[in-house]
Amino acid sequence: MHTLPTGKLPPDLLEKLLNKIPILDKKIIVGPGTGLDCSVIDFGDQYLVLKSDPISLTSENIGWYAVQINVNDIVTTGADPKWMLTTLLLPENATTFQFVENITDQLILATKEYGITIIGGHTEVTNGIDRPIISATIIGTVDKDKLITPLGIEIGDKVFLTKEIAIETVAILSNDYSDKLSKHLTEQELRKAQSYLYEPGISIYKEAHLIRDGFGVTAMHDPTEGGLASALWELSIASNKTLMVDLNVVPISELTKKICSFFSINPLNSISSGALLFTVHAENSKAIIDILEKNKIPVSEIGYVFGDGIGVNHIDQSKPISLPRPERDEITKIF
Repeated sequence: MHTLPTGKLPPDLLEKLLNKIPILDKKIIVGPGTGLDCSVIDFGDQYLVLKSDPISLTSENIGWYAVQINVNDIVTTGADPKWMLTTLLLPENATTFQFVENITDQLILATKEYGITIIGGHTEVTNGIDRPIISATIIGTVDKDKLITPLGIEIGDKVFLTKEIAIETVAILSNDYSDKLSKHLTEQELRKAQSYLYEPGISIYKEAHLIRDGFGVTAMHDPTEGGLASALWELSIASNKTLMVDLNVVPISELTKKICSFFSINPLNSISSGALLFTVHAENSKAIIDILEKNKIPVSEIGYVFGDGIGVNHIDQSKPISLPRPERDEITKIF
């Protein structure tokens, strides 16, 4: 029997499953769908925005990590995160009181940063796993006229990316495989890579808040598993708009290139939390660049919305070529 590889479900299978789910409540404004990372529910004067995501690719600072990853998706809708539930599964015969307390302290510290209240969840020691796994649900609110989803993308919009690709990839590999990398990197390079969690950082909270109001933003997306390539395809599918991108201007550091090359990973297809992918009306491009640069957040214009339909193309030798959609995240190849 064919078994599935590590990571997200293959795109075709996932979309088939999502299409089977019935929407039974008329209060659901946004339900499950490719490129629609948050659910949205009519809650009277405002919308509730909900997101669930696990931390499964690393065990480093997973409490703090779980908050950042889920907040990232919430803020891409223009919403403010308010409440959080967590499910924490801990490995049998390897869990101590101090270990659980450390993760709890990480959760408390990270949620305080954003004014989020932990309202419940579940914690247990379970068999069959060799490291902790945490899944979190964050609930936020947004005024009805401030909601941002990929459904708002329009032909002619510009496509931007903040920071650089594969930030999270570098953070995971340098922390979980430091012994291997120490033979390939200088001590200074390794320390810098290990600090990628915080600088450039995997949070997009600041930039999402800066640009969500009054700058003509039509969509925001957090490129997680599958990296920038998957995120571009997800935006295209969710909006039913084709995208044209220039891969030559996609930002990537020399350190990232060096680490990805060592592990034979394509950074374009590897987990990239920390970079905010967004679309904006063309006439607002300069204002967007100015506000981000003023706040010391690097930003690059990487393409534009070309037309109706589904597809992502890039320019190769002056000709548009279809950008392959990743079946899985590159980083899962090494686990």
